[in-house]
Amino acid sequence: MIKTTQTDFDAIVIGSGISGGYAAMELCTKGYKTLVLERGRAVAHGEYPTATMDPWELPHEDRVPQAEIATHYHKQDRLPWWVRQANKHWINKDDEYPYQEDERFDWIRGHHTGGRSLMWGRQCYRWSDIDFEANKKDGIAIDWPIRYADLADWYDYVETFVGVSGQKENLKQVPDGVFLKPFPLNCAEQHLRETVAKKFPDRIVTPGRVANLSEYKPEVHKGKRGQCMSRDRCWRGCPFGAYFSSQSATLPVAEETGNLTLRPNSIVQEIIYDAASGRATGVRIKDAVTGEQQEISARIIFCNASTVGTTAILLNSRSEAFPNGLGNSSGELGHNLMDHHYGMGASGILPGLEDTYYSGRKPTGFYIPRFTNIDEETKRADYLRGFGYQGEARRITNAPEGVVGSALKDVIFKPGAYSVRMTCFGEMLPYHENRMYLDFSKTDQHGMPLITFDAKLRENEHKLRADGVKCAVEMLEAAGCTNITSYNNATAPGACIHEMGTARMGHDPKTSVLNKWNQMHDVPNVFVTDGACMTSSGTQNPSITYMALTARAVDYAHKQILAGAL
Repeated sequence: MIKTTQTDFDAIVIGSGISGGYAAMELCTKGYKTLVLERGRAVAHGEYPTATMDPWELPHEDRVPQAEIATHYHKQDRLPWWVRQANKHWINKDDEYPYQEDERFDWIRGHHTGGRSLMWGRQCYRWSDIDFEANKKDGIAIDWPIRYADLADWYDYVETFVGVSGQKENLKQVPDGVFLKPFPLNCAEQHLRETVAKKFPDRIVTPGRVANLSEYKPEVHKGKRGQCMSRDRCWRGCPFGAYFSSQSATLPVAEETGNLTLRPNSIVQEIIYDAASGRATGVRIKDAVTGEQQEISARIIFCNASTVGTTAILLNSRSEAFPNGLGNSSGELGHNLMDHHYGMGASGILPGLEDTYYSGRKPTGFYIPRFTNIDEETKRADYLRGFGYQGEARRITNAPEGVVGSALKDVIFKPGAYSVRMTCFGEMLPYHENRMYLDFSKTDQHGMPLITFDAKLRENEHKLRADGVKCAVEMLEAAGCTNITSYNNATAPGACIHEMGTARMGHDPKTSVLNKWNQMHDVPNVFVTDGACMTSSGTQNPSITYMALTARAVDYAHKQILAGAL
């Protein structure tokens, strides 16, 4: 990871996160001298400061003090519960990375090598034609230019390398993949699976499909990886490389080719466009430390700076040919911003399994795939699309109130009953009105215009949420849970960290930014394969789809270059 003086490359990849790392690996292994530009600091594999710390070694019982929150997070009431001493160094501070809102947007991002691949939830679920056909069938937004058949082989390809643990269920809404052995359901989760299936046969409780190596296969799991130790400290960074990240998997493979140059602290100000050739010629960057500006050229450019980051760069890349942003002849750049919405679900106490337990802290619990609006039998009259659940069952610590001293020591190691919780993740429709844009009248410390958000949940999402909570309670009741509580606290877009849209794929250049190969309609040597490319949001965690789209797009670009078209 160096600051290079070289100014000409075969390919430039903007961003080193999940999709950027994958683009770099694919380009480098195909022989392209590739520059990866990361706007944040350099982090090498293993540089995870809290990865091996025990809970009692973390200050403030792993909590972030209120004074620190008030200083660094101007939207302090929104700091997610999961931001702790153990992982706060991966999360940007609002005072250092400001943004604006017309409507509330909870933007959670990290600027460093690997990006959010270091602290992602690792849940990997394929999309199906239920998702790719939904816009067309519902008459919403525009049609996807691809279908499941276009991605099926690429899902196989990336899952084999990534290493996804899971259990085959033969469900049309979440197709089975190339799985390692699953992290099995514990006895309470298995009880939930069996009891829910009896009352609701279409609701399947399955082990969460995660990019953690439940078994290590050296012939495919290249990089710096080892088997998962079930420590459940994934969001700190994994020194074993047991879960998929850019540091542990894609970047090491890219580096071994000798074709990779990774430049940290490199803020991409704009992509440079040449009207005579109709191509992008390179990028203009600013060194975040020295302030030095530099132009670097390349034959092809892959944009992987995240949904918001990529589109901010494109919107700032203005020229006489594209006064409203590079490749924005459709006017859709920045629009159709989506995220999954959560803050809804239910929990309860499951009695009757007090003589059982489990060992280890597996990195996943259970998943319940979408079961509404799949076909005519499950069609809802009150809302479009659907939701899925992620959850877990764990023994409660037995620490009764008012008990201290030796009496507490006598009971504290005796586990209590099982607690079962499930969180609902809902689909958000692609509304043109939901958008991000740049405020050119205000700039950040690097002179970049401030990103401004104007997106919100609408009527369909709120109706969907109500049913999601209702169904969660039904399933806990079916399992025999007591003390059931539910919640429905609508989250703002961004909070789920599954931002999508803003540079969508489509058939028609008049209504979309990208074609079916993730290639810009207007600028054919620029590709976008991060979340910005998405045309709808589905209910599934999107990262494995980004990787499949990225591998497919690099393969297409390579073939176009060999054919002399690029």
